[in-house]
Amino acid sequence: MAARTLTAALALTALALAACNDNDGDRRRGSGGARLCIPFAGAQTTQGGQAAPAVAPTTPSAAMDDCLHRWGYALAASEEDSADQVAGAVVAACMPALSRWNQQSLTPTAGPTGAAPPSSAQSLITGEETNAMAERYRYAEGRALFYVVQARAGNCPAPPMTNGVPDGLTGAG
Repeated sequence: MAARTLTAALALTALALAACNDNDGDRRRGSGGARLCIPFAGAQTTQGGQAAPAVAPTTPSAAMDDCLHRWGYALAASEEDSADQVAGAVVAACMPALSRWNQQSLTPTAGPTGAAPPSSAQSLITGEETNAMAERYRYAEGRALFYVVQARAGNCPAPPMTNGVPDGLTGAG
């Protein structure tokens, strides 16, 4: 009889402890907290009690990363969709920023030797023939997936939104 009571008490304790980590029934959300979350570019932050100046991305590559970050965090809450599907939507939302970034490749500038860079080269990652635009698209896919998973794991808040678009995005992307 005492063994049954002890077993029942241990089982109830285990269930109670498991419920504490359930995150409202959503097992895909992590408990990493704010330490996994990255503040958005241009957001007011405090450093030692002082407000730090907001700095918006100034290069096409930084604007692209900022777009992926904002949309990744904003769309990560879509729990019905896999992270891959959400990341695909993030890349689609950032196509204008990717197009602006790729415009740099359309008019290559001459290097120090006076020769223009090659239009294609061997990838340092895969060894396959590639070009800057293809590599930027691959970067966007990977970075979007990272931001979605990071936002889900850290339960990171979405950026402020206006009319269904994250605040702070530069241009249309």
